[in-house]
Amino acid sequence: MRLSSLDVFRGITIAAMILVNMAGVAGDVYPPLSHADWHGCTPTDLVFPFFLFIVGVAMSFSLLKYTAANKPTSKIYWRILRRAAILFALGLLLNGFWNQGIWTFNLSNIRIMGVLQRISLSYLLAAIAVLKLPPKGQWILAGVLLIGYWLTMMYVPVPDYGAGVLTRTGNFGAYIDRLIIPQAHLYAADGYEKLGDPEGLFSTIPAVVNVLAGYFTGEWIRNQPVKTRTSIGLGLFGIGCLMIGWAWGWIFPINKKLWTSSYVLFSSGWALLLLAACYELIEVRLMRRWSKAFEIMGLNAIALFTASILLIKILVRTKIGTGETAITTYNWIYQNIFTSWAGTFNGSFLFALFTLLFWLAIAYLMYRQNWFLKV
Repeated sequence: MRLSSLDVFRGITIAAMILVNMAGVAGDVYPPLSHADWHGCTPTDLVFPFFLFIVGVAMSFSLLKYTAANKPTSKIYWRILRRAAILFALGLLLNGFWNQGIWTFNLSNIRIMGVLQRISLSYLLAAIAVLKLPPKGQWILAGVLLIGYWLTMMYVPVPDYGAGVLTRTGNFGAYIDRLIIPQAHLYAADGYEKLGDPEGLFSTIPAVVNVLAGYFTGEWIRNQPVKTRTSIGLGLFGIGCLMIGWAWGWIFPINKKLWTSSYVLFSSGWALLLLAACYELIEVRLMRRWSKAFEIMGLNAIALFTASILLIKILVRTKIGTGETAITTYNWIYQNIFTSWAGTFNGSFLFALFTLLFWLAIAYLMYRQNWFLKV
């Protein structure tokens, strides 16, 4: 069984990622296209957890023959490990590409963690949990991870900071990351100064639950009729997660960079609502013409993800002109083609939209040639 609505959901997510990443380089962006500075959540903050949720839903179908027979083999564990390793390596590739110029890597200070690295580890741990634990055990694990993370972050004291300090460098997760990851390999920007990481090891623990939430959703969908009541069920689950996450946020703030437990539930709620809408329109009502572009992008998400990040890095690392007056290729295009007539905010949005259309064209060509990059 292939869930076309999931491919569309994945395509919407990759399109949103390209849009917000490209616009974000300019600095002057409309608020919905930028991340919350710290506590809080914008539409942009939902893109990353949507990827994890999608991984979980897809996992419920890809692992079905192993979980149904309750006989996972060593082959499937190696396949999972291989996929996780490839994703982690791609993340290191992107980090190294930025680290020391376009084609040069400096392994002595390359950042170890990142977006793909978190997806890799979350997928690996969630897949092992699914294969090793019965359904009830999987739910218990999800609850233990969320509650345990909350109690640890709020009540375990950090040397020189104390307990419950939710700052970039004073939180317990940053402390654990400093103990495990050499300082030279931590995040250097956005106020972290190599004393923490927004995609650190410790804060990856609750991210596993985003994948498990997707897996639980996929398992539920597989056993439901393709009817509107299934879409309604997804929507009701989504509203429930939103309400619990919002309420929990009063004592454990919704925060993407800390990946708080409230953020896990809040983002999973929105993921359920978007999937419910896609499911109703595509699977139930068979209204598919509007979604074809997103489906095409969703079928090559990993290729578009990697290539679009590399393009941004090339544009901001290369320069036009010489000497002190030389500006980055990104700024030259941004200033001379877009902001010169559209202004800064509209210019950054149009630049991002133009880039999105470019990658849609690439995805369409790959689709026509039956080129699908899988890991």
